[in-house]
Amino acid sequence: MARIKLALPAKFIFETQVSVCIGDINYGGHLGNDAILRLAHEARLRLLKAHGFSELDIAGRGIIMTDAAVIYRAEAFHGDVLRFQLALTDFNSYGCDIFYLVSDGATGKEVARLKTGIVFFDYQARKVAPIPAGFLLRFEEQNTGDAP
Repeated sequence: MARIKLALPAKFIFETQVSVCIGDINYGGHLGNDAILRLAHEARLRLLKAHGFSELDIAGRGIIMTDAAVIYRAEAFHGDVLRFQLALTDFNSYGCDIFYLVSDGATGKEVARLKTGIVFFDYQARKVAPIPAGFLLRFEEQNTGDAP
């Protein structure tokens, strides 16, 4: 069976640490496969908040996740502090991809890598909306290193 491959971007623009809580642990005693997406969600919210945005208000638009891919590399356990590094790539008219490199904060060992696709959404009209120019400008500049 073919395995998913995620080539990581060269540059990450945001970093945060998230602790593994008891509710993130499965019956195998390690981080559950469903929990990594919740933790990535937390990291994404922190990225947006650091730029004055929320998932429901980026220049009047919200975002929705269109897809997700996860590659697991190592176990994580209750109490571990995970380092999430995020990058925004593949900008288009309606959204972009967010990459997450997740590593153990104490050892540096890679735990997982993820990609989520997002599109902008007009919740009043209930339809996909164009990417806000301010969002695009801010994050494209960070990817090229031209941001102040």
